[in-house]
Amino acid sequence: MGAVVALERLLDQRQVWRGRQVQARPSGLQPSGHAALDACLPDGGWPVAALSELLLASPGCGELQLLWPTLARLTGAGERVVLVAPPFVPYAPAWQAAGVDLRWLVQVDADAQDALWATEQCLRSGSCAAVLCWPQRADDRALRRLQVAAETGAALAFACRPQQAALNPSPAALRIALDSRPAQWRVLKCRGGLPPVTPIAWRG
Repeated sequence: MGAVVALERLLDQRQVWRGRQVQARPSGLQPSGHAALDACLPDGGWPVAALSELLLASPGCGELQLLWPTLARLTGAGERVVLVAPPFVPYAPAWQAAGVDLRWLVQVDADAQDALWATEQCLRSGSCAAVLCWPQRADDRALRRLQVAAETGAALAFACRPQQAALNPSPAALRIALDSRPAQWRVLKCRGGLPPVTPIAWRG
């Protein structure tokens, strides 16, 4: 009986994929701000309280253009967004032009060894709406900790990693590859449904 109860709990928490079964959308829908992308995702936007991986052809190849609409919406509502050890110094005028309210944007400087720990603490705190990190190295165990932390703190977690990481499995609810030539997004994995076959073109 205990195993049955445990399984039901996992199903209720959306931890087990039930194939193509139609599921109700979660509360607190988080649209990406890109209609073509939202139309491809089972939840109609970013997975709520979950880890999303952005797999980059190269650092700065379009992850900010992908995330800015969401970050602008969150900071515009007075919710905190945290950047943990970004690879480049954020250019404030560009963030402002994208609609991000800098009063709610926080940057945490950390070395490679501490960046994942800092990201996990921010996610668990419950005081952050979204946390972005660019881990140089992240194994399955580290990513799983970020996934659990995002659930605990009810936050959006974004891990920007090299595209080579797509060769390894990941506990992330969503994995999107960002290509530079051609400029497109490819959904590699999405919890609750099958990823679309056709890439989504975009212009940076």
